[in-house]
Amino acid sequence: MSGPLLDVRDLTVRFGGLTAVSGVTFQVTRGTIHGLIGPNGAGKTTAFNLISGMIPQSSGTVSMDGQTLDGLPTWGRTQRGLARTFQNIRMFREMSALENVMAGAHLRTSESLPSIVFRLPHFRLQERRAVKDARDILDCVGLSDQANRPGGDLPYGDQRRLEIARALASSPRLLMLDEPAAGMNPSEKQRLIELIGKLSAQGVTLLLVEHDMHFVMNLCDRITVLNFGAKIAEGPPAEVRANPTVIEAYLGAKVARSLETLA
Repeated sequence: MSGPLLDVRDLTVRFGGLTAVSGVTFQVTRGTIHGLIGPNGAGKTTAFNLISGMIPQSSGTVSMDGQTLDGLPTWGRTQRGLARTFQNIRMFREMSALENVMAGAHLRTSESLPSIVFRLPHFRLQERRAVKDARDILDCVGLSDQANRPGGDLPYGDQRRLEIARALASSPRLLMLDEPAAGMNPSEKQRLIELIGKLSAQGVTLLLVEHDMHFVMNLCDRITVLNFGAKIAEGPPAEVRANPTVIEAYLGAKVARSLETLA
């Protein structure tokens, strides 16, 4: 299809007298990696929550493939092909890594309650397929050897990748990652960069919030910058990191100079 995969128009939300996101407009082109950056309190995660249906907008529209998502609950947006992760890792800590991924695929199953309770043949077939798909996803994110380990026992970086794996189980067309590299050491970040590049090559469109500017500038095709809930800049990484408004509001001269080596 032509046109953007995600189209955000004049997105606004108010909490009492506070406008947390104000008239934000941007588009995410299918097959690209799009960054959403800005200082703390800029409205990035709030924008994520609006797009994913965690909170309702006060005004504006969010569309995928030309179809509005406005008013749809989170599960309805997942059915449309949108999945996300969170700043704080959310998983079933006592369940195995394999079970965590399978839980992410629940919207793709269509079995009736009697079929599940009595484990009828069609249900058993779907269950076998779900296990195979979950193992394939764990292999994709580099966790195939951790399939039977409780999610809560995994190292921090592996937990981050497991959360991505669970999101992938819903077969998203748009994967939204909220600070995926937060708390990671350099080697974990490098593995994450490789994973995101791999997913992009497989046709997944990505929208990510991240504070590590080298991470963002190395990965993203296009970047939108927020400050105080409003968009202040947008463009390819080289243009954004040289933008005086972005340097003043967020990057600072020292970081901007360090990013010049990426040109």
